[in-house]
Amino acid sequence: MNNYLGLIFILLVLGCANNSDNAILEMADSEIFATEEETETSERKLIKEGQVEFESQDLNSTRQTIFKAVEKHKGYISSDQEFKTPEHRSNTVVIRVPFDEFDAFLTDATQGVEKFDSKNINVKDVTEEFLDIEARLKTKKELETRFLDLLKQAKTVSEILEIEVELGELRADIESTEGRLNYLKNQVSFSTLRMTFYEVVPNQTEFGRQFKNGFRNGWDNLILFFVLLTNIWPFILLGLGLVLGFKFYKMKK
Repeated sequence: MNNYLGLIFILLVLGCANNSDNAILEMADSEIFATEEETETSERKLIKEGQVEFESQDLNSTRQTIFKAVEKHKGYISSDQEFKTPEHRSNTVVIRVPFDEFDAFLTDATQGVEKFDSKNINVKDVTEEFLDIEARLKTKKELETRFLDLLKQAKTVSEILEIEVELGELRADIESTEGRLNYLKNQVSFSTLRMTFYEVVPNQTEFGRQFKNGFRNGWDNLILFFVLLTNIWPFILLGLGLVLGFKFYKMKK
């Protein structure tokens, strides 16, 4: 009788496992409900992101100012891009800094900037999502523990295989949930600021442009002339030899 009851218990659990998503949601409901009141009193989970753009009189100097501020506030550069056209040079850097250092970093990194072309700072509250994921993850891990206990008690190969299949799916779900939780933790811990600064190159006069183009063309033609000489030097030597030989012949005659 005990064996029979044990088998029924295993089959019931396996039947529930086939609807694991619904079971997890139901088991997590109480956890989520319990954390709703905690949301109001617990530390808020905030993601801060910003984007600024401004003109610089000296790109190199501005870069040094920004990089010094990054080091000072214990951040890091996640992206660094440079763009250049005849009339425009720009630099875009994406910086990650600790959440508490964001405002101070922005002040230090943009010191001397008189006017921003654009400035946009956003703060997103993810406290509810954060607590929800934590509660669901806890429930899924508890369910995993129960499956592991059942696996130890399984007596047939079919029971072992069924439990292992459910464990594999549950483990993949847990890893996905942990990935999302780690992503939120990273976004909360480090704020993101995208900074674009540019320098306008003065337009040249028509005379200056023509002079510059003429100088460049003359240099290119000189290079082509030397290239031509290196290709026909045997003929040049042959011609010189013929001329000198003809003169020598005339003098001797």
